Amino acid sequence: MKKFKISDVLIYLALLFCGLICLIPILNTVAISLSDKTSAALGLVRLWPVNFTTVSYGNMLEETQFWVSFMVSVKRVIIGVSLNMVVTILTAYPLSKSSSQFRTKSIYMWIVVFTMLFNGGLVPTFMVINKLNLMDTFWALVLPGAVPVFNVILLMNFFKGVPQSLEESASMDGAGPWTVLTQIYLPLSKPSLATIGLFSVVTHWNSYFDGKIYINSVSKLPLQTYIQSLSSSLNAEMMATMTAEEVQEQLAMSSLTFNSAKVVVSMIPILLIYPFLQKYFVTGMVVGAVKE
Repeated sequence: MKKFKISDVLIYLALLFCGLICLIPILNTVAISLSDKTSAALGLVRLWPVNFTTVSYGNMLEETQFWVSFMVSVKRVIIGVSLNMVVTILTAYPLSKSSSQFRTKSIYMWIVVFTMLFNGGLVPTFMVINKLNLMDTFWALVLPGAVPVFNVILLMNFFKGVPQSLEESASMDGAGPWTVLTQIYLPLSKPSLATIGLFSVVTHWNSYFDGKIYINSVSKLPLQTYIQSLSSSLNAEMMATMTAEEVQEQLAMSSLTFNSAKVVVSMIPILLIYPFLQKYFVTGMVVGAVKE
């Protein structure tokens, strides 16, 4: 029977503590979404619903703008992740080659690393988007982050781990670079591809700030930007200090439970995707992040 050391116990306790820190806000949001308006506004809800009700979810299903923003985010994930994957693969593959095979590799590597460490900043990026006439368009949400440098380096290291003999054998049989990439490298890189794919999905789905500064039309707002614009004006602690009349007035203007229900629904797609990619995610991180 395996004996537990004190260090093992401390590690498990630390992991449990970190897990609770991540889980408690989610449970609180779910509890608020399933509570009545008054209890949520007065700050009575903790980890369990007070005066259980599903009215907020029923009202949410009837709200048009929520579903419009939801579909904008779905479109962003589909197009944005596809663009990220194509560009990442086409960038990582040549960079994984030796200097004798790709003579200008060092120049491109310097460019890639430099862009990962430094960027032009918010104002220059905004000016570029504006000059390219991308303001208030869908492409302003996907093109600025089309080349995720961290994902490029992760996939590049994974490609380096593919045995060189496989490529040499394929070349002897007449296979060109495209055939080698699509028939050998990509099938062997499923764990790493799943990892960077998950990174891209989470990034595009959770991004809200770019929608605030690049999008002006409400009908074009991604879901997280729409939810943030609603929840930013709500503060349960401030409501707890209000008089009964002020609370009733606040309840008439907005619904904390209604917006909490939207937050819960926005989390569901990621929670559904992650379990299926978890084994690939762990393998891809371990193999792709270390290169001997």
